[in-house]
Amino acid sequence: MDTISYKTKSANKATVNKEWYIIDATNEVLGRLASKVAKIIRGKNKPDFTPHVDCGDNVIIINAEKIRLTGNKTQDKEYIRYSGYPGGQKSETAEKIMKKNPSRVIENAVKGMLPKNRLGNAVFKNLYVYNGPEHKHEAQQPKEIKLNSIK
Repeated sequence: MDTISYKTKSANKATVNKEWYIIDATNEVLGRLASKVAKIIRGKNKPDFTPHVDCGDNVIIINAEKIRLTGNKTQDKEYIRYSGYPGGQKSETAEKIMKKNPSRVIENAVKGMLPKNRLGNAVFKNLYVYNGPEHKHEAQQPKEIKLNSIK
């Protein structure tokens, strides 16, 4: 048996092949969408995944305002932020944020599923969320992908 053919290949910034995908968020459940998108932008669906390299693909999510939250999460789920000053903690429900900027709900969900370090911040920049059906990445020729096809 030839053991030379069993060498572990580690991807790096130069050898990574990044692609562009577009996902329509119409009637998709927020958590299921976010977990699958986090897997794609991190690169865990690729055979040459390397944990310390940004080897994920770029993902465009359109129709963010048509996302679904199951149960009573629209009224019960709270997003808390803190300014750093005494008494500076503020909270808003998912319903209020969906009225202001629906893309922020998806961004928060995906960001929470990424590593909390510099690599996670770099990987998060591969995500583009738009409220309507239009986006500005036509030049990249993104491939449409169905969430059911992602494992």
